[in-house]
Amino acid sequence: MSNKEPRGLGRGLGAILGDSAALDQLRKPVGYVNKEIVSNRTQSDGSADIVRIPAGMIEPNPFQPRMSFDTEALEELTASIRSLGLIQPITVRKTDDGKYQIISGERRFRACKAAGMDMIPAYIRAASDQSMLEMAIVENIQREDLDPIEVALGYRRLIEECNLTQEQMASRIGKKRASVTNYLRLLRLPAKVQHDLKVGLLSVGHAKVILGVEDPQLQEELCDLTVKGGLSVRQLEDKVRKLMREDDVRRPEYTQELPDEYFRVLEHIGKYFEQDISLKRSSGGKGTMTIRFNSDAEVQRFLKALEDAQI
Repeated sequence: MSNKEPRGLGRGLGAILGDSAALDQLRKPVGYVNKEIVSNRTQSDGSADIVRIPAGMIEPNPFQPRMSFDTEALEELTASIRSLGLIQPITVRKTDDGKYQIISGERRFRACKAAGMDMIPAYIRAASDQSMLEMAIVENIQREDLDPIEVALGYRRLIEECNLTQEQMASRIGKKRASVTNYLRLLRLPAKVQHDLKVGLLSVGHAKVILGVEDPQLQEELCDLTVKGGLSVRQLEDKVRKLMREDDVRRPEYTQELPDEYFRVLEHIGKYFEQDISLKRSSGGKGTMTIRFNSDAEVQRFLKALEDAQI
């Protein structure tokens, strides 16, 4: 585990939260019970559902470009998995000899083994049939019983495994691009926060407030504060504003929930760029917009659209 010194909170969050040790009793490791593979004779495409595969039947990808893993970070992930379970399953494909080869998640797989897990939650990718995979994932996303993290993982799978842009994916599932972006942002939260969101201790509204703070440690502390105090979204917003004033620490200005017209701006501009576009707005109406692009062609396409519209 990391030996970093805890960041000082003054009278602020530390005084309000108090001893958070009791919260650990609420956080039971997440489990996946959809399907279980017990031998190489058990057949399941697993393209949408999460299956539990014996660790001995999973092998690393020989084409894994990552040759080394940070030891300290791996130990931290191991401790997190031991405490909370594996929040984000790995992705594998079945090999001719009946085993399963890792497509993505080798670091998570190593941490699961180090944590003593003998059954590893995984998606099985039908790598030979892209359209079937896409349909299976979309069908799974449209189920009504998914938690927010499952929805976000489904969105990310469509982008990464089916080679879709956020705009294309939003069209496939009938959602606004801004809604897709908001769900994908949930996967940037610390494991503890994702766990509490997954098991229902936090709502998506709480998560949006927590995402308005960029410091991961403070995000976890706000999560503890919300769970311990049973705070509503509005109460959490008030606590964040109060803490920013009391601690007088230089932190990024708290980001308010964006009005609808801001999402329309994101949708229009997002058509021309494959990377996420971030937009932050303070309570006073000031803010920043960040556009990330992959090539000159994306910028030229956006410029042409502006010129054609005589903007």
